[in-house]
Amino acid sequence: MKVIVDDKIPYISEAIKQIADEVVFLPGSSFTRDVVRDADALIVRTRTHCNAELLKGSCVRFIATATIGYDHIDTRFCKEAGIEWSNCPGCNANSVAQYVHSSLLLLQQERGIDLSSLVMGVVGVGHVGTLVCEVANSLGMKTLCSDPPRAQRGEKGFISLAELAAKSDIVTFHTPLIRDGEYKTYHLADAHFFDCLKPHAVLVNTSRGEVVETQALLEALDRGSVSDVIIDVWENEPYINKALLQKTFLGTPHIAGYSADGKANATRMSIESICRFFGINCQPFEILPPPLPEGVDPNNPLSLYDPRRDSNALKNEPEKFEYFRGHYPLRREKNNHY
Repeated sequence: MKVIVDDKIPYISEAIKQIADEVVFLPGSSFTRDVVRDADALIVRTRTHCNAELLKGSCVRFIATATIGYDHIDTRFCKEAGIEWSNCPGCNANSVAQYVHSSLLLLQQERGIDLSSLVMGVVGVGHVGTLVCEVANSLGMKTLCSDPPRAQRGEKGFISLAELAAKSDIVTFHTPLIRDGEYKTYHLADAHFFDCLKPHAVLVNTSRGEVVETQALLEALDRGSVSDVIIDVWENEPYINKALLQKTFLGTPHIAGYSADGKANATRMSIESICRFFGINCQPFEILPPPLPEGVDPNNPLSLYDPRRDSNALKNEPEKFEYFRGHYPLRREKNNHY
């Protein structure tokens, strides 16, 4: 079995070599039709677009993406071509919750606001959104939730996006990117959304860049209807809007889910999915990230992770967006939930 692996996926080398006859490690942008032609499986991240252009005529039977999102996989083509795929739902949920937690603490510290007096609106309440609700509750905040698919299934406790926008001091997005259909999330935060928004609200996006319409957000910032933005994901990555970057309270290079713990989870889940698909009887893999860096206080959220580090680096050198993602320093999580 030949497997081609994105070379930025950590902690995978030893495990994948136990189950594959041949392993090739490449940058995600270097996966081409010629490269993958004789591969049986791919392990990718979001930078590899798994579509007909890449896969047509290949031997690929299975794709594992070491990410929660899978909008980089053309699922319709894969179904037609008989290629199965898997993603890693929830793998980095704690990491994104940590990012939001630290960002909220910095808002309180630098803007002089009392978080316990504010309402947090959570859009998309899956693995990540659920943990973000726990973060907000731990800080004394009231939470409002909008999740149309869950509401459609008859689940209680969800409100419309317009109502959430009108009542929330901080709105945070945790949806997949869906471009069409009943539950479309492409440009969910558009001009109409910002018109509905409570004056001077804070917007947080750690989902997908295209969930927020960049021009509409810039206009909302210019007229003061949005007071601060915290953005980890961007339209047109890695060629991000530099004007928007400089207006952010925190602007980071799509690394909210990049804790070592989240990466280890994704690597393990990807390996296990390949074993299941190919019927490989392998022992459970214990893929552990390195220990905490020296001097980090595990009981201090901003000692564990201070997003200003990543934001300052990107604002100083926005052209190094991909470099910062590919050379991300060690970051660990708490061992328990919020």
